[in-house]
Amino acid sequence: MNTSDSVVSPDTPAMPNGSGAAAILSAGVGSFALAVLAFAGDKSANIRNVLILYKPTGALSGVTTAAILIWLLIWGILEWRWAKKTVAMGPISVAALTLLGLSFLLTFPPIIDRL
Repeated sequence: MNTSDSVVSPDTPAMPNGSGAAAILSAGVGSFALAVLAFAGDKSANIRNVLILYKPTGALSGVTTAAILIWLLIWGILEWRWAKKTVAMGPISVAALTLLGLSFLLTFPPIIDRL
């Protein structure tokens, strides 16, 4: 049985990973946007009023809508720029995980109440 098709040689170009990198980084940006908008909506009456798209849910409707739009916009831009490229996943993963960690901190009540 010949398994030479599954072996990657030095002459074989790397498979583009830009689409995956775009999805990972945009998820981090989207989660951070959600946390920042939720924080801003809780702390500022003016921002809270702007974020109310559906009165029964209050500012949460605008927070989630805006965060989803930011996530999709960033994902679209990064996908457009990186789709056929091979990018370094290390820094992108670190950035996405850092943004996710900051998002958790900004939505954790004992921390958010101190700010």
